[in-house]
Amino acid sequence: MSRRPRSFYVLAAFFGLFVLFLYGPILTIGILSFQGPQGGLTFPMNGLSLHWFRDLFQEQAVGDIWGAFRRSFALGLMVMITTVVVSIMAGLAFRKRFAGSGLLFYAAITALVIPSILISLGVGLIFSQLGLRIHWATSGFGAQLTWTLPFGLLIMFAVFNRFDKSYEEAARDQGATAWQTLRYVVLPIIGPSLIGVALFGFTLSYDEFARTLLTAGSYNTLPLEIFGMTTNVTTPVIYALGTLTTLFSFAIIAVFLLGAWIMGKRRTRLGSDAGRGV
Repeated sequence: MSRRPRSFYVLAAFFGLFVLFLYGPILTIGILSFQGPQGGLTFPMNGLSLHWFRDLFQEQAVGDIWGAFRRSFALGLMVMITTVVVSIMAGLAFRKRFAGSGLLFYAAITALVIPSILISLGVGLIFSQLGLRIHWATSGFGAQLTWTLPFGLLIMFAVFNRFDKSYEEAARDQGATAWQTLRYVVLPIIGPSLIGVALFGFTLSYDEFARTLLTAGSYNTLPLEIFGMTTNVTTPVIYALGTLTTLFSFAIIAVFLLGAWIMGKRRTRLGSDAGRGV
């Protein structure tokens, strides 16, 4: 058995440090959130209990945690649905060249390279100049779309770039209308990719801070609320909140991955049935 080269161990150590850097803070916050009632914000731990998790569900004098969570969740759903719908429409539209398509594409993608705080400032100024109310469901919603839509568009462009048009031609040969072809052929095939777009839309919105900072108005989303808590909360309750929100994010990702797996299995089964003439 040949020995592994020294470079393998160097790269393995580098990867281990990367994983530690990535997940170490999350693990540290998770551990500290289980401190006892007299626990503080640093090590060593003082006791072991679920006290701070119970404290989260009691009336808080430090902020509107659960109101902020509901707003972030609702905003995430709004952004997710809009991102999926617009990305599908744009992906279908860009399958054919049209005047100004290149300019429109780069105009949409440019939002990824503009500093997020400038987007937030610009959207807030526009709403103020137009006399519109700055609110998380309007200005905040628009600011976050400048972040999620480019990702959705890039995914859909990549999907349709390798999409086999013969499936659509076969459906039309069988008498399917354009809507039937889209509903029963195109959408089932690209279904797992749509779940990926939806996951991007929701998670990017749910965690977004900079583009919401100046566009949320009087009511904070959860990232803004947590940031505000860092200035006036001196107990591990903030760690308990961080642990729960992290678990919620992982649960959302797991749900989306499960949905993608189910759709992929269904697509494979339908392809096998079609191949057997069922």
